[in-house]
Amino acid sequence: MSYAIVYKSRTGNTELLARTIRDILPQQECIYFGTPDEKALQADVIYVGFWTDKGTCDEDITGFLKSLTTQQVFLFGTAGFGGAEAYFAQILARVQENLGKDARLVGAYMCQGKMPAAVRARYEAMEAGPRRNAMLQNFDAAQSHPDAQDLARLCASVKG
Repeated sequence: MSYAIVYKSRTGNTELLARTIRDILPQQECIYFGTPDEKALQADVIYVGFWTDKGTCDEDITGFLKSLTTQQVFLFGTAGFGGAEAYFAQILARVQENLGKDARLVGAYMCQGKMPAAVRARYEAMEAGPRRNAMLQNFDAAQSHPDAQDLARLCASVKG
């Protein structure tokens, strides 16, 4: 069964997930690996990766998902905020709403991803208080992600 891996990665987190998926699947069945491109539409299964932008995927991935027809789709993504599966589920639900009407979701996976230093600087500039402290703690916790456990869970989800 042919597959394609399509992704957008702003900080390298989602690209790491995409490369991990490619490494565990049969290389000879991969017909496309990269950013959104119509070449990927020829695959039976499409793994679509995204970074979280305001609680959903970015415009390029949105447009690509809407172009899908009868493919099986596995969504994967990263978000700077983590630790809550309910939060990840909300993001995945919003992203899934963009699927073409006959595309079929066959799996999904999300994990936390590190954020750029500019984000920490923005948090540091916030008014002191519990919210600022929580934002800084989350930023620091995210710096090690995606980690080996995140990648192992991704592999288990893909092999399902």
